[in-house]
Amino acid sequence: MQTTLRTCLLAEVLGTAILLIFGTGAAVVDAQTHALGHGGVAAAFGLVVFILIQSLGEISGAHVNPAVTVAFWAMGRFPGRRVLPYVGAQLVGAALGSGLVKLIATPSSDLGATLPAHGPWQALGIETFLTFWLVLVIFRVTSGPKEAGLLAGLAISMTVALEALVAGPLTGASMNPARSLAPALLSGHLADWWVYLVGPVAGALLAVAVNKGLVQRHGAAADV
Repeated sequence: MQTTLRTCLLAEVLGTAILLIFGTGAAVVDAQTHALGHGGVAAAFGLVVFILIQSLGEISGAHVNPAVTVAFWAMGRFPGRRVLPYVGAQLVGAALGSGLVKLIATPSSDLGATLPAHGPWQALGIETFLTFWLVLVIFRVTSGPKEAGLLAGLAISMTVALEALVAGPLTGASMNPARSLAPALLSGHLADWWVYLVGPVAGALLAVAVNKGLVQRHGAAADV
């Protein structure tokens, strides 16, 4: 039986809030204490994604990312009527999570905002590629719109952690418009915000095109 939309939206609000609390929260804690290090922050993002997939995946799919929701819709694995409600829930959850992080942050904190290290165009390319690979991994390890299963959760969360570890110093390794927009708005660090909208959406749609090609080629090879 399909979970009601209201329940799914509640899960997306909660999940995205938790992503911000523990993900950007780790960045804020490290900025203030230097106790976690860059690797620790990357690990925090990977761990929280794994936990969200395992705990909320069977309810809403644990998208917690507008780019992922758009990608599943474009792939034909998510109903179009649920796209805008899901995105709205993710934005609300991100705002709530970032608001709670602000309670422990110093007044000058950027709240874990994602900012390009070497200019917006390089950041755009990096964010596009990072999201492309993340979404392609999600497609390849799941067989439906719900990211469930231990191995699928591990693959997705490890991809997030790896990309955050390698690209975090360059762009913040967002891959998620909601994750970037909330701390940017609440901290006032809005420079180059468009990078973190255009890049993830473009990367997600590129993953859709590549995955469709992989599926078609696999099907053709199986028929031979």
